[in-house]
Amino acid sequence: MFKKLKQTLFNDFPNFIRNIWKFRKALWNHHWWDYAGVLQFIETGVTDIAINIEKKGTEIPESRNKKVAKMQRVIEILKNIREDRYFDIVERELGRKYDFKLDFSENKNDSTAYNITNEISDEQRDFNNKFFDRVRKLEESEWHELWDILKGPKYGNYDPSKDWNEEYDGSGINSWWD
Repeated sequence: MFKKLKQTLFNDFPNFIRNIWKFRKALWNHHWWDYAGVLQFIETGVTDIAINIEKKGTEIPESRNKKVAKMQRVIEILKNIREDRYFDIVERELGRKYDFKLDFSENKNDSTAYNITNEISDEQRDFNNKFFDRVRKLEESEWHELWDILKGPKYGNYDPSKDWNEEYDGSGINSWWD
């Protein structure tokens, strides 16, 4: 009984307080109607694991560094999704900014409504379509990459005749422990 109380007071409770502080932004941003807070919980947790495995990990560097690299990629993808960075990424990639011109003019029939017109050239419209297609494809590919990294490889597909460090790529959240 005393051992359990001591464990709770000196280990579990302080860890709980540290976790409240660590996840405070995710807690603040979590809403039942939005997934961004959930992604922020994952990002915060993976960031904590990556930092501690990199600095304090006892695993051999070959596999530890692969894990940390995959964790860093997960963190980057989660930030891209949460902060909606895809427009900026595609602008840098294509070397041209997305351009649109919206004109909000008052509706003559209803003074509380506005007409929205988007008058752009055919060339700009074609570029905008290409731009949006690239944004959608990039976002979709990163979502797939995120879940593939978290899911990890099929361990049954490893070739036992090859070196483990050559086969293991660092993915699989179930292997991110030290």
